[in-house]
Amino acid sequence: MTAPQQYELSAIDLSGSQYTVEQTGRDKNFRPEYEATDVTGDTIFRTTYQMYEENDEFPFVDADGTEICRVKAIDTWDIAGDYLLTDSQTDEELLIFDNDFSLLQDTWRLRDVDDGSLLATINSRGALITLARTFLPAGEGIAHQYEVTDSAGNQVGSIEGEFALFAFDQYEITLTDTSSIPTEPVVIAAIVIDAIQGN
Repeated sequence: MTAPQQYELSAIDLSGSQYTVEQTGRDKNFRPEYEATDVTGDTIFRTTYQMYEENDEFPFVDADGTEICRVKAIDTWDIAGDYLLTDSQTDEELLIFDNDFSLLQDTWRLRDVDDGSLLATINSRGALITLARTFLPAGEGIAHQYEVTDSAGNQVGSIEGEFALFAFDQYEITLTDTSSIPTEPVVIAAIVIDAIQGN
């Protein structure tokens, strides 16, 4: 099994097990802005979802504004597709987020950029919740709930949204085993997933 550490970013080190990601607003071009914080409330990184036709991009910067990584669409169709995570400090391509979407479940896989091997999976939980979000009036306010599993299919964490009908989305990430998954890409994925699905 490949060591998760090789997929971590060079400019930051996430050693904790709890994180919060939230949409903090929109920029002057109405593009969603996000922030990730640790358990003490300190900012880990920020990003603005830069939406271009078939070429979406997320430049992630630290609290000082230095770019630490970039996620860029490399193959998209509607909200399904592949997104490449690159370390901005080393220009190393780290992994791929690939998405399979249906009305009943949304599945994101974190894969090795070279051989496609599975590193982790993020699955939406509950077909009824997914259907309610899609079809009910004000259903978009129902929070997403995700389960994080490692390459062997063992649950190693969760991404829990809060009801947000009149507010921006916010998620609490809890990782119960950080030894078997690449932590930083999972936190980044929570932002990418919310932005892609919400826009």
